[in-house]
Amino acid sequence: MALTVLVVDDEENIRKSLDGVLSDEGYRVLQAGSGERAMEILSRSAADAVLLDVWLPGMDGVETMRRVREAFPLLPVIMISGHGTIDTAVKAVKSGAFDFIEKPISLEKLLITLSRAVEQRDLRVENVELRERAERKYRLVGDSPATRALRAEIAAAGPTNASVLITGENGTGKEIVAREIHRNSRRSGKAFVPVNCAAIPEELIESELFGHERGSFTGATGRRRGRFEMADGGTLFLDEVGDMSQRTQAKILRVLEERTFERVGGTEPIHVDVRILAATNRNLLAEVSAGRFREDLYFRLNVFPMLLLPLRDRKEDIPPIAAYLLKEISSEQGKESKGISEGGMERLVAHPWAGNVRELRNVIERLVILTVGRTVEEETVRRVLGTETVRSFATPSAPFDIGDFREATLAFEKEYLDRKLRENDFNISRTAERLGLDRTSIHRKMKQLGIPPEAGRR
Repeated sequence: MALTVLVVDDEENIRKSLDGVLSDEGYRVLQAGSGERAMEILSRSAADAVLLDVWLPGMDGVETMRRVREAFPLLPVIMISGHGTIDTAVKAVKSGAFDFIEKPISLEKLLITLSRAVEQRDLRVENVELRERAERKYRLVGDSPATRALRAEIAAAGPTNASVLITGENGTGKEIVAREIHRNSRRSGKAFVPVNCAAIPEELIESELFGHERGSFTGATGRRRGRFEMADGGTLFLDEVGDMSQRTQAKILRVLEERTFERVGGTEPIHVDVRILAATNRNLLAEVSAGRFREDLYFRLNVFPMLLLPLRDRKEDIPPIAAYLLKEISSEQGKESKGISEGGMERLVAHPWAGNVRELRNVIERLVILTVGRTVEEETVRRVLGTETVRSFATPSAPFDIGDFREATLAFEKEYLDRKLRENDFNISRTAERLGLDRTSIHRKMKQLGIPPEAGRR
């Protein structure tokens, strides 16, 4: 399909000349003799780029450019300027125009500039689509009293710079809430940078957070920016903050107090403006009492506390969440959008959901894969939830039904380890610590028993 270019110039001979040249190159050309006429055309006809003269009768080119950018922010505008208006054109570029071309117009430069403008437009459109898709994935769904109260808290905390501590069981949607807070903040145009503190080895956490200089340790082959620098002006989300070591806690506290840090192996102070959101499934007050978490850091993070209730305590949210996930996952899997029968939904609502929304998503994904038609039937839900019940170790008598002692032992080990991994959000280090094993033993057992990592379960 031919790309469309709107040529805006008060000189008819220039419009006709550009029309002929661009048409020969395969473009579809629209013409306007004034800024007002250009806005009329854009209101009813799609264009891929605008060639806009600086000097126009009535509304001049700079004002026209401003209005085009306001109404169509992704539409590239290329300014055309005579010798006496180059300064004006340069100012227009600084105000948002893609580029300017001086008259008399070089055909080669015109075609190259148009190609680059459309290419940049396509990239911006793709970025917007990717962002929208990501925002849909991290959307707070539900209308229970608890969720309505949570939305009110997000609306209150979002516009501030206060640190927020989000607590709740695994799978309740702590990162979703953190992203909602960021979207409701004055920092929403800047980066949201998540860090899973439990997933990063202790020896690398400081480099991950603060960056490092070349040669600061084995493998540091160049300078690297840390997550704090990446989040400058935006929001840093410290997930599983309760799993940080005392040493890292001290460094985080210093950054919160001074807004300054040095990269690992560096001496140059780096100043950042970062809002901190933190989340944990642990009781941090109990961790403080046990001496495992710094009290001063706890109070720094807990300026605005938010507690997320488990899904079993807000069952009214299950139908809208399930419906939302059915639509999203069907789209991801390239399948037609699916609904669910009344009996199927009743079974979902009655399920205990030990893994909260994360478990619900996994179940919905299996339902989408198994359902051929447009409706998920109750029997399919029953079968899938029956499998989930066994996997969640809700039927501990299962190993006793196996006649062979060795097979029963392996079945018990598999169910036990699988459950402990789920309880610890598939964090190998934390699971190993709580079971009194090392990471290597956990990995070896998972391989021996055929337990896939979290990614293999989706």
